[in-house]
Amino acid sequence: MTADGRPRFDLPEVDAFTRTYWDAAAEGRLLLRRCHAPGCGLAHHYPREFCPHCWSEDVTWERARGDATLYTWSVVHRNDLPPFASRVPYVAAVVDLVEGPRMMTELVGGAEGGLRIGMPLRVAFREAAEGLAVPVFEPGEAPRREHAA
Repeated sequence: MTADGRPRFDLPEVDAFTRTYWDAAAEGRLLLRRCHAPGCGLAHHYPREFCPHCWSEDVTWERARGDATLYTWSVVHRNDLPPFASRVPYVAAVVDLVEGPRMMTELVGGAEGGLRIGMPLRVAFREAAEGLAVPVFEPGEAPRREHAA
């Protein structure tokens, strides 16, 4: 809430379940949830207490590598909600994490005109409040691929 009692739209609501995620983000680590049900094994984001693919509750936290590719984006030139109005223009994006999940985020540190679908990205973290960081992405090296021996 703001000083005048209005809700803050730029800060996540941290609860008992998501605290692990937000604590890791404050330390510069991006977490996912991975299902361990037989025949599934898929990772997902945003964090949920169950697997959205098979509905299993056999899911655990897993550190993401932080590599992604750009799926789509939009340059936001107008947003009247505080504090976004002071940050326009900004790039709202959807990225494909190398672990599989697709994630909504913001792109930082790159020229708007240089964006292209499939470009490599790397996670970064923006401090949103004291002790609270939000994962964002910036142009980076090509995602590392696992190779079978």
